[in-house]
Amino acid sequence: MGIVHSSIVHDCLVAAVGNNSNLVTFKGDFLFDSNIPRYNLDFPVVPIAITYPETTEQVAEIVKCAADNDIKVQAYSGGHSYANYGLGGNDGAIVVHLKNMQHFSMDTKTQIATVGPGTNIGDLQQRLYHAGRRAVAHGSCPQVGMGGHFTIGGLGPMSREWGTALDHIEEVEVVLANSSVIRASETQHQDVFFAIKGAASSFGIVTEFKIRTHQAPSEAIQYTYQVNLGDSIDLARLFKDWQRLIMTKNLTRKFSSELVLFEGGALLSGVYFGSKEEFQGFRLEEHFPIKNHGTVAYLTDWFGMLTSQAEDMIMKTLGGIPASFYAKSMSFTPDQFILDEGVDAMFEYLHSSKKGTIAWFVIFDLEGGATNDPAVDATAYAHRNTFMWMQSYAISLIGPVSSTTKSFLKGLTNVISSSRPGSGSYGAYPGYVDPYMEKPQSAYWGPNLKRLQKIKASVDPNDVFHNPQSVKGVI
Repeated sequence: MGIVHSSIVHDCLVAAVGNNSNLVTFKGDFLFDSNIPRYNLDFPVVPIAITYPETTEQVAEIVKCAADNDIKVQAYSGGHSYANYGLGGNDGAIVVHLKNMQHFSMDTKTQIATVGPGTNIGDLQQRLYHAGRRAVAHGSCPQVGMGGHFTIGGLGPMSREWGTALDHIEEVEVVLANSSVIRASETQHQDVFFAIKGAASSFGIVTEFKIRTHQAPSEAIQYTYQVNLGDSIDLARLFKDWQRLIMTKNLTRKFSSELVLFEGGALLSGVYFGSKEEFQGFRLEEHFPIKNHGTVAYLTDWFGMLTSQAEDMIMKTLGGIPASFYAKSMSFTPDQFILDEGVDAMFEYLHSSKKGTIAWFVIFDLEGGATNDPAVDATAYAHRNTFMWMQSYAISLIGPVSSTTKSFLKGLTNVISSSRPGSGSYGAYPGYVDPYMEKPQSAYWGPNLKRLQKIKASVDPNDVFHNPQSVKGVI
């Protein structure tokens, strides 16, 4: 539209937020660039405006303003957008920052919570717990906003028992591309509800969630085992033993686990949501050659149960601030586990390859359980047969991520994918955006992509809600 910061767009957005100049800032304004909430410094996206609506009506007016002026829109609710797609992903979008939309209430009869999308996970878990010791499944990083987390998937320690975060959604209020406001659920606007539960950034902006809650567990066992400076053979043996355990048929859903590989060692940790006696009966230590390197803690504090050693490790490396990094993900189904020779090849690759940084992690997360209960086509989130996720993650401590580091992560994925049964194809987690992936939509949404494309063509034919890897409408 030519000069994007035109008086028409300026006046339209100011009016959209009730003529409150504190609720919108524009490209070119003093300190605008320093206020852009970038998460990955490798992608210096510059939107034309950032809005901070306080009501659903204001969100609708902002979307109308953008659509009328042929400008793309993306919502931003937290801070972990791996390629800054929450800012549009490309220069020139309007950002709807949802930080002011944090309303909360609990229906004590139905135990359904009503929550604003700007609420971050840390605040959500506090508010739920203080409203009757309630809880939902979600990730372990408190800074993540639920507006994105609950509409991408949302995996965490309780997922094996309770499902993904989005499986808790009973109803949403959504602003669509035509600026209409609807409520979507299993009984109304079912196509939009399907799309919101796994691919919302392509379809609309959720301004309110109604979520089903659970009674928070009262006790759990947290375990941590660390191996430092182990050689490739020892580490490969640890991984094989762990993978063999998590592939146990009918493995209890009370058991959560993650195995983290890093420069110089490995960390095995997780939580068993049960009593001391149940955990002792599980006999975890019998499965691994690391008995003398572990700690086991009995927990009665719900918030302590939600901590993640892997997340803590990354946060300590990053210092909780934006950085330049690259990440990839890979799904594993029960018939696409890593063969023993593939495990050996993986550790040989990790030992011998040039990495370009010492700040790298490879995180393997056990999933399955309740996350696999819904059918693949029940929600846009398609990874219902995944029992394990891999996230590889490399951080540059000095400037942009080097080509060496990018090649290291891509090479690791190739080594593993070529060492699995089947075709070697794999899914990718839509929350761990990989901007360099070929055919990302197929990897993120799998067999649900065709239905999503049809819904997109119906409710957002002009692609108002756009980022570089969003769903594109196909009739």
